Amino acid sequence: MKDLKSQASKNPATGKQGGLNAEIQSRIGHQLRAMYDDVVRQGVPDRFAELIRKLDVPESDPQLGGAGDKNDGGE
Repeated sequence: MKDLKSQASKNPATGKQGGLNAEIQSRIGHQLRAMYDDVVRQGVPDRFAELIRKLDVPESDPQLGGAGDKNDGGE
């Protein structure tokens, strides 16, 4: 653990403190992919997919159609 902290605190390529070198970034990336691959494979639940389909369908809302006309020239 100490080794990772000392490597992460100084990035020799940029000379700046706090950066992560390419090897550490790569390890983190591989670990994150391994953790989240299963979640990605599960897909979108049916109830969420149905909600998304409903949101994608354009609705004609009478309140939205006339909203801009009420304030035109009324002040």
